[in-house]
Amino acid sequence: MKFIFSVIAFLFILVSCDSSTGKMKLSGNVDGLRKGTLILQKIDDTSFVNVDSVVIDGVSTFQFSVPVENPEVYYLTMRFNDSLKTERRVPFFAEASEIVLNSKLKNFEIESSVAGSVNQAKWDEYSKLMKRYNDKNLDLIEQHFNALKEGKDSLSKALKLQQQRLVSSRYLATVNFAKNNNDFEIAPYLMLTEVYDANIKYHDTIYKLLTPKIKDSKYGKALESLIKDRKSE
Repeated sequence: MKFIFSVIAFLFILVSCDSSTGKMKLSGNVDGLRKGTLILQKIDDTSFVNVDSVVIDGVSTFQFSVPVENPEVYYLTMRFNDSLKTERRVPFFAEASEIVLNSKLKNFEIESSVAGSVNQAKWDEYSKLMKRYNDKNLDLIEQHFNALKEGKDSLSKALKLQQQRLVSSRYLATVNFAKNNNDFEIAPYLMLTEVYDANIKYHDTIYKLLTPKIKDSKYGKALESLIKDRKSE
């Protein structure tokens, strides 16, 4: 009887270990694409690395099934069969789950939608938050340009100051978003990519708030490394 329980326990451990390195099943459609190649990529150090690819020839749907050890940003890259080998990329947060990515040939990078990834949903939420800041910044840039053109120096300086304050507000909003989502990989990712050059105290604060699981993730380890490097400068 003890032997049977030992075998069952061993099998349970095997299953548990296997599920921790689960697979991402990515499927979708690129409306209008008839010929080309779709490449699944990720970044290793500073270079794009091909994970898998599929040739599109008449049918615009696609499927990938690849192991994903940690949630991280992957790229669905569309390569055209032209002389320049033109490429367009859609970034998305890959996870060990079933993810659906749909887009269109004409506006591949703009009209994409991703479903099935928890971190991607958080990323979309963050992007909507940042849109307010980006729209305000564009408005200030236009006003600043007009002030310069009309020779209104005092107004120009005031608008420049508003832009600087807006940047600070955007940084603080990013830090706050990471703080409120400390149990998701998106938190250290945003600290690494969106506020890389912010005061190191913000990176340190967010890192300390991360859950153990997120600290042990790819971006959690990268954030820890960034903090150590910045503090040693």
